[in-house]
Amino acid sequence: MNKVYSMLGLAMKAGKVVSGEFATDKSVKSGKAWLVIVSEDASNNTKKMFSNMCEFYKVPRYFYGTKEKLGHTIGKAMRSSLAITDENFAKSIMKHLEESVNREGEEE
Repeated sequence: MNKVYSMLGLAMKAGKVVSGEFATDKSVKSGKAWLVIVSEDASNNTKKMFSNMCEFYKVPRYFYGTKEKLGHTIGKAMRSSLAITDENFAKSIMKHLEESVNREGEEE
């Protein structure tokens, strides 16, 4: 299983994930979010909104996975965005995100 999804599942069990557009927006603006993940199949409007917001509030933002997979990973319905509210989970997930992005970009 993918390490990013495994870590998201653990973070969710620990109560360190907020999901959905409104909750993610709120956690970024209140300074609680350490990392934001937006699904690759989110609308362009959603992607732009979170990109601008995360840049302004200096929160790392990644486009990763599908709405269905992100939602399933955290035991919810489809989710186009989620925020990690714990620094250590965020650092660990970012490390795995970087690895998976690097691997996908490499040619074999």
